[in-house]
Amino acid sequence: MAAIDLIVLGMLKKEPLSAYDIQKLVEYRNISKWVKISTPSIYKKVIQLEKKGFITGNTVREGKMPEKAVYSLTETGEEEFQRLMLEISNQPIRFFLDFNAVIVNLDGLPAEERKKCLENISDNIRILKGYLEENAAAKKDNPDIPETGWAVLQQQMLLVQAMEKWIETVQ
Repeated sequence: MAAIDLIVLGMLKKEPLSAYDIQKLVEYRNISKWVKISTPSIYKKVIQLEKKGFITGNTVREGKMPEKAVYSLTETGEEEFQRLMLEISNQPIRFFLDFNAVIVNLDGLPAEERKKCLENISDNIRILKGYLEENAAAKKDNPDIPETGWAVLQQQMLLVQAMEKWIETVQ
């Protein structure tokens, strides 16, 4: 779960946030589309990181809203952030595409079912491409989107284009 640790620590490196705010940023930035991260995992991760001393929570109340914990990165958390950045960037790049489990088993299906599976994958590639294009169009004039966010979006678009070309070769 080092990737989730790194995402949470990276967000808190920029500014103190509540677990809810972290979860909303994950949604807004579409991080869950390219890293396996869920809402429950964010809340669990915040608790774990606080227990390890990487972050610290302070209870705050804004106006008449209920109290909430707002987390900040500790010095130890800063060190862990840097360690994870180096560790993860030094690992071999692996693409885990769940649909590859279908691809390696296609020969176990009758021709018509095999064709349907490939059509399903092709449809989902088109849906992903549409989603990415829509996301890029909606956020293209937003100055708050960091260059690194655009870099990930471009990476995802290139991957989709490669998958489109690939699916043509197996159909």
